[in-house]
Amino acid sequence: MSKPSRPNRTPLRADGTALSQAPVKLVVALLILVAVGVVLYTNRWLTERFTETTRNRAELRLALYSGNVVSELQRTSVVPLLLARDPAISEALAKGNFSRSSQRLAQVQNDIGVASILLLDAEGRAVGATNRNLLGTVYRNAEFYVSAMRSSDTVFSASQREGGGYDFTYSQVILADGQPQGVIVVAVDLMKFERAWAGLQDVVLISDSGGTVILSTEPRWRGQTVESLTLEQDGGSAFNRAVDQALSTARDLTQNRPDTYLRGVAVLQTDNRMTFRGWHMTSFTAYDSVRERVNGILALEIMGFAILAALTFYLLSRRAYAQTLTFRRESIELRQLNARLQREIAEREKVQKELSVAEQTLAQSSKLAVLGEMSAAVSHELNQPLAAMKTYLAGARLLLTRKRTDEALSSFQRIDDLIDRMGAITRQLKSYARKGGEAFEPVDMRLCLSSALAMMEPQLKQRVVRITRSLPRQPVMVNVDRLRLEQVIINLLRNALDATKDTRDPQIDLVLAVGETAVLTVRDNGHGISDLDNLFEPFYTTKKSGEGVGLGLAISSGIVADLGGRLTARNAETQGAVFEMQLPVIEQPEEMKAAE
Repeated sequence: MSKPSRPNRTPLRADGTALSQAPVKLVVALLILVAVGVVLYTNRWLTERFTETTRNRAELRLALYSGNVVSELQRTSVVPLLLARDPAISEALAKGNFSRSSQRLAQVQNDIGVASILLLDAEGRAVGATNRNLLGTVYRNAEFYVSAMRSSDTVFSASQREGGGYDFTYSQVILADGQPQGVIVVAVDLMKFERAWAGLQDVVLISDSGGTVILSTEPRWRGQTVESLTLEQDGGSAFNRAVDQALSTARDLTQNRPDTYLRGVAVLQTDNRMTFRGWHMTSFTAYDSVRERVNGILALEIMGFAILAALTFYLLSRRAYAQTLTFRRESIELRQLNARLQREIAEREKVQKELSVAEQTLAQSSKLAVLGEMSAAVSHELNQPLAAMKTYLAGARLLLTRKRTDEALSSFQRIDDLIDRMGAITRQLKSYARKGGEAFEPVDMRLCLSSALAMMEPQLKQRVVRITRSLPRQPVMVNVDRLRLEQVIINLLRNALDATKDTRDPQIDLVLAVGETAVLTVRDNGHGISDLDNLFEPFYTTKKSGEGVGLGLAISSGIVADLGGRLTARNAETQGAVFEMQLPVIEQPEEMKAAE
């Protein structure tokens, strides 16, 4: 009886077919190739980068160190010449009285800060010194004495001590009537720089023009040549073979050979030519420091790839089947989501149409609210001509009873003028109350501004406000709905009036300019705008409760956008707010050009 076969656990695709193992192997192979490529590239790039960084730092240090040494030498070189011209020293040599010479030299040493000063007579005997233990010592055969007696200039000397160090001195002959009276010798303390460099990991040395080491952080190297230090001694010895074997791996990986070998150790060599007697400053940096930094980063990189590979294997082995089920479920959800989106799109289109109608209704409501505010001022304005008409009628009745017909007719004419004025006020209100449609027509913005000011006249008369207008002489023609444009101008004027309520000398500036576009600027000296970002948002207002609902500027911005323009706001540099309305201009009709 045969055993039942095990169910097939091979991962399936979304369509139910078996999932091939080829993509899995391909992913693993690509991951390995990417890891190897990244490690090799990172190794080369980091090695070059760290090597260059190490070399740049060494060059910077050498430039700083050499500058300090040369500065110290130059500063000390002037001292012998100054002391050679010192009258006190010259007089002491001439009279042979050196009782105060050492004191004078010690004072100069404290003032200038040199290492030591030595005064020699014509026979080379020390007759004055900052170190009194040297008094009486004869330096007739010393290099600094012999060289100074042979030259009239300041002479530099570097002589090796018995202990291996070097003494650096400047010497100057002292002349009297052309005859040598003595020699002044000033020592330069360059050993302080050597002590300062000793705390570094790098080896720093200074060699003279002949290649002999005169200063070094390794004291035993003084007096040797740089060539002998960097020359591999006994290249076939077991020690050097071991060193070459240890460094072969680093050379193969980095593909960069060290600059040289210092006593068998691979180093980076950095040279700097000093501007003094052909001296050279050299530093040696161990090449192992570069490899340690590179290997540390490479180890982290390899560890990261190993973790990534482990996670990849885990995910590919454990979640392949779950992914197929997820794909099926997502496919069903996407079809359902697509159907739901189609329904939402249709609903949004319907809501958009309703919103457009609501915006038009809201704009008309805002106009009616403004109209209600203006009605009180208009009623006050109408009361004045009504009272005047009553007075003129009473006067005309009295004149007619007295048979003064001409004067009575004059009163009737005045009554007629008042009636025309009242009719103009009511016509403006009726025109403003009408809904603005899409009746676009060429309109002169100057006339729109004058009409808006005329409708705002009753409110302007209630307060003392200075209004300045700057208009061009030629018509400024725009293709707009005149009623809606006047609504925007009235809203801007009302905002300016409200903003200047608490201003001592309220002022509103109206500037109409024309260029590529027609720009109407409404500037006030009120309190300014506190929140420019939300200024044109619906229901945003800074007025007190009951004074406004925050729809005027939002509606005005929408109207200007519908007219093909842009409404912007900003705070003035000094005080107040500035609103700018930009509209595209059109060519003037031929009859208007002919009229001009």
